[in-house]
Amino acid sequence: MSTHTSGLAIETAGLVKTFGETRAVDGVDLAVPAGTVYGVLGPNGAGKTTTVKMLATLLRPDDGHARVFGHDVVREADEVRGRVSLTGQYASVDEDLTGTENLVLLGRLLGHGKAAARERGEQLLAAFGLTGAAAKQVKHYSGGMRRRIDIAASILNTPDLLFLDEPTTGLDPRSRNQVWDIVRAVVAQGTTVLLTTQYLDEADQLASRIAVIDKGRVIAEGTKGELKASVGAGSVHLRLRDAQERPEAERVLRDLLIAEVQLEPDPVALSARLGAAASDTAADQAAKALSELARAGITVDSFSLGQPSLDEVFLALTGHDTGTGTATDAGTGRSTTEGGSGTDTKDEVTA
Repeated sequence: MSTHTSGLAIETAGLVKTFGETRAVDGVDLAVPAGTVYGVLGPNGAGKTTTVKMLATLLRPDDGHARVFGHDVVREADEVRGRVSLTGQYASVDEDLTGTENLVLLGRLLGHGKAAARERGEQLLAAFGLTGAAAKQVKHYSGGMRRRIDIAASILNTPDLLFLDEPTTGLDPRSRNQVWDIVRAVVAQGTTVLLTTQYLDEADQLASRIAVIDKGRVIAEGTKGELKASVGAGSVHLRLRDAQERPEAERVLRDLLIAEVQLEPDPVALSARLGAAASDTAADQAAKALSELARAGITVDSFSLGQPSLDEVFLALTGHDTGTGTATDAGTGRSTTEGGSGTDTKDEVTA
């Protein structure tokens, strides 16, 4: 699998796209290393999908330029299309066909002979855990299975670059984890993945570098560690004994630390960033916070001190959260409360 000599799969400078009075993409600059998962993180309406469509040659930029493995997406669109594949937010396979029929059909369209298309389809169905559903119509698949068959269709011919545009929207935790495993396997085979997501934990799990995009602009870019270090020395996470004490605890922390305090979904939990520029160490700041809470008569059942989360990074950079509600935490299994179609709580063929 070849790559451009610069070592970058994607290079953009000043990329702009407008729709009437709306400037959907407003000067996006990206440099995506080949052979990695690169995350583009932002809320709905941030410009993520429009950016992907320009890079995949589906939309023409109004200004700026973009290259994929050295090929200009406007002047050399055919060369770009020969090296990329795109999985959008919704399943693009034919729901009236079976899993096998979908993959064989697409394989034939991509130039495989009948036997080769069937063999490749069977390989992918097995790899994605869909062999048992191969003879079922896709309309009877769960949401997680639809996403897996959609990604399988995208890599019938292994692309140099795979665009995954919010691939886990509306999926339950188990299905999301299965899609994440597929992404890791694809990258292990040498494919570069550009992943757009509004889920902070998804970017944290998969991406080696992340661009934070809001209102059509890249407002921060770097590794997870760099982004987290940019907003503070750490975070203190607290669980209180009494939920009724949380408003007062929030006030104490805000006044003492001069920082934003984040209220967690758990009514007794909250967290606060610790200032990177403060003269005290993060541990000293946390100790002072605990002392001040005790002085205010607030009982803390547990606390921890660690790096800021990506949730806190995004809040610090944009002044708001991603608008998805609570992102599913792979470790805790907490489910999301965001909107989205195709939400499924099962991962099996329906009766």
